[in-house]
Amino acid sequence: MVTDTIAIQVVYAEPDTVWQADLRVPAESTIGQALQASQFARLFPNYPYDELKVGVYGQENPLDHVLADGDRVEIYRPLVFDPMESRRRRALHRQAFMTKPKNRPRRRKAKLAAGLLNDGE
Repeated sequence: MVTDTIAIQVVYAEPDTVWQADLRVPAESTIGQALQASQFARLFPNYPYDELKVGVYGQENPLDHVLADGDRVEIYRPLVFDPMESRRRRALHRQAFMTKPKNRPRRRKAKLAAGLLNDGE
């Protein structure tokens, strides 16, 4: 008896390594079924499964998303920081170093270029 199967990949990237499983699963399998078939939970018991985020080729999808032949299921790591808060901190940091002191002396070169200084000064 021949069953229809599809070839998929399940990948998980850590900061220093990439784990990948090439699988053949029954046609019409979901992301959740692919994760079970890949043994990801057994291999990565410390992963925070209450914050599980998965997708196919960079597009986040629910666990009941039906896979197609050749799909790559990506398991995303949880963020350890808030991206908007990081952006705000960088903007404040840039702003702090872009301000000029109010008592800064005027630049002599600019006056020379403008022809405002005569030779006696």
